[in-house]
Amino acid sequence: MTTTLTKPPADAVPEPPKRLRRPKSARAGGQMHAGPLAYVILALFTIGSLGPLVWTAIAASRDTNRLAQTPPPFWFGSNLFHNLDVAWTEANLGKAFINTTFVAGVSAVTVVFLSTLAGFAFAKLRFKGRGALMLIVVGTMMVPPQLSVIPLYMMVAKLDWTDQLQAVIFPSLVSAFGVFFMRQYLIQALPDELIEAARVDGASSWRVIWHVVFPAARPAMAVLGMLVFVQTWNDFLWPFLVLTQTGNPTVQVAVAGLGRGFTPDQSLIMAGALLGTLPLLFVFALFGKQIVGGIMQGAVKG
Repeated sequence: MTTTLTKPPADAVPEPPKRLRRPKSARAGGQMHAGPLAYVILALFTIGSLGPLVWTAIAASRDTNRLAQTPPPFWFGSNLFHNLDVAWTEANLGKAFINTTFVAGVSAVTVVFLSTLAGFAFAKLRFKGRGALMLIVVGTMMVPPQLSVIPLYMMVAKLDWTDQLQAVIFPSLVSAFGVFFMRQYLIQALPDELIEAARVDGASSWRVIWHVVFPAARPAMAVLGMLVFVQTWNDFLWPFLVLTQTGNPTVQVAVAGLGRGFTPDQSLIMAGALLGTLPLLFVFALFGKQIVGGIMQGAVKG
């Protein structure tokens, strides 16, 4: 039996090849949906991150005798508000909060402003010794801050700044990490064409910085400001050396004076630590969305 092959007519149009349809999650602009494993991993990370804070609150709601028992408590007690009130009064945390907010706010604003100017200079300006100066700035980040405690304390003592807030503020007004951070961001986020266009329009250097550099660097400035504020708020060693607990204490110095005695009151110490942490949580809850949104906006523009 023979089969005959029929040829298609000459004017027949060939069918186009079928395109493989991509899933919706893989299309351009489509959202990727997380699976059950992603939710499990995120839940574990969330529990691990909140674990220390929850344990601090549990310890602050108990008494020292119960904390010393085995096994330790795993749920809240009835002494939370009492311990918080005692810690607030005994450590003079009201004044400490005002002092720390002032110190951290001034440090954050100054570091962000100076780091943005220096980062712009290292990223976009051309001058002799730029590479060597940048290496020196990065090299200072490798020096442990504990090595500068003694000469810095001698300088503060000669200026008669001991037990005064300027002794804590002035050493933290400049940050080598801030300069490096802003330089790396502005290299990608700030096109040279914008600077050249502003200069062609007759803008001065300060006008270029105010109307071009600062808007482009706003996401990184928000992140740097948050990092500096948190770091200054949690700083303990240097404020503990130059400030007293009864004069102008910061939060960490004030909390360090809690529970002193032959047998330290651990529940009272935990209550003070909890009070010192709550303002940071409030600041991040208030500005965290704007900061994350600014980071994503800067990433898309860059």
